[in-house]
Amino acid sequence: MSLEPIEPAQALEMYLADRESEATKSTIRSHRARLRPFIQWCGEKDINNLNDLSGRLLHEYRLWRRDEGDINVVTEKTQMDTVRVFVRWLESIDGVEEGLHHKVLSPDLSSGDNVRSVMLESEEAVQLLEYLGKYHYASRIHVIVALMWHSTMRVGAMHALDKDDYNSDEQYIKVIHRPDSDTPIKNGEDGERHIALSEEVCEMLDSWIADQRPDVTDEYGREPLITTTSGRAHLSTIRGDCYRVTRPCFYTSECPHDRDIDDCEAADYNSASKCPSSISPHAFRRGGITHHLTNDVPKHVVSGRANVSTGVLEKHYDQRSEKEQMENRREYLDNI
Repeated sequence: MSLEPIEPAQALEMYLADRESEATKSTIRSHRARLRPFIQWCGEKDINNLNDLSGRLLHEYRLWRRDEGDINVVTEKTQMDTVRVFVRWLESIDGVEEGLHHKVLSPDLSSGDNVRSVMLESEEAVQLLEYLGKYHYASRIHVIVALMWHSTMRVGAMHALDKDDYNSDEQYIKVIHRPDSDTPIKNGEDGERHIALSEEVCEMLDSWIADQRPDVTDEYGREPLITTTSGRAHLSTIRGDCYRVTRPCFYTSECPHDRDIDDCEAADYNSASKCPSSISPHAFRRGGITHHLTNDVPKHVVSGRANVSTGVLEKHYDQRSEKEQMENRREYLDNI
């Protein structure tokens, strides 16, 4: 195969332009953000022609990104998987040697590996919500994802919600401990709280209740907020929905793991958790909390909203790097 010279920055723009016809604007933004460090690294290494890329150089980039970016293993995996997709595209235009994308390595995330750092990243949340808002507006999965992300509530709290716990006029939802009717919440009565909702989320909930929510009651005569045709959505149903919608093939029509989407075992409705990129409800909560903190919501506000102590929040939920926390603090120093 005869390679055709191509500069890194030019290749990135061509790649993004090629994707525009099939991807959302959010997807384009996400891929640009993930590949920007790679283009920067090429500049630092004086790589002016991507024909020169090799497996060794790609491994050097991975190590550089890990060290210079101060990123966790989940972010590293997300970014390296995107580099792999980019390199595979470069192969299609004779920009790099055929098969080079197989040499792009990224960490494996097993079920017991680095569990506490697994979370829904902000850019993925935006992309997923944009997709759901366009193709599955006010559906059960849209309601679950939007509430999980914006409210940072636990899956048990989501399961416990009744329709009347939602106040559309005052734009909030109540989390209530009701153990006598099989919907206890973590921390019992101490976990009860009101959670403010955005206007956008309220409009979506209003549409869900008016148009798509199965109008059923549970065995105690209560009207659940999250329902199926059989009654209150079970905890396993909510968990399954989270795994299903976070498979990249669901909302991007692509697989970053080089699998055949049609034959992938994770494509089966009940096997979505087998996708390396799918995540549990708790990863939504962790990502939502980190998103709040990254956007300068004070820790005591996040603590009350998520019903978690500031100590536990800092130890188990705040996934910002030390550098990110420094930059967040810097803004408070401008007027000193």
